[in-house]
Amino acid sequence: MAKPEEKAPPIAVNRKARFDYFIEERFEAGISLMGWEVKSMRAGKAQIAEAYVYVKNGEAFLFGAHIGALVSASTHVDTDPTRTRKLLLNRRQLDHLIGAVERRGHTIVPLELYWKNGRAKLEIGLAKGKKQHDKRANDKDRDWQRDKSRIMKSARR
Repeated sequence: MAKPEEKAPPIAVNRKARFDYFIEERFEAGISLMGWEVKSMRAGKAQIAEAYVYVKNGEAFLFGAHIGALVSASTHVDTDPTRTRKLLLNRRQLDHLIGAVERRGHTIVPLELYWKNGRAKLEIGLAKGKKQHDKRANDKDRDWQRDKSRIMKSARR
């Protein structure tokens, strides 16, 4: 029998994206990386909290992601931790994203950076921005769920 596949822990998660945006669709994209970046990501030195994705000339790019270089990085390689990285998507996915961004006013946000079969993948989301009152409603719902679980726990005792 085959064992169920265990999901590896993510390299980096953008928690702020779920707070600031309604995520309508998710896509998995490959990332064009250099060797030192892969080593740094394996060491857990990646952040995507302030990153965003933009589309230019029919290609998607990750801008603002920070992948810190290791101290053991080679001296002859110029390490730029915040360089723009190309995302690898199918043409159909790119066309869908371009249409949503240009016509419907959506934005593309990075959600999670993880390993899949030894390759770095980035989960991106097609998102619509939240207003301030939407964020307050989410906070209120979260507080109510927490209080409800406390009440149920104390009632069981």
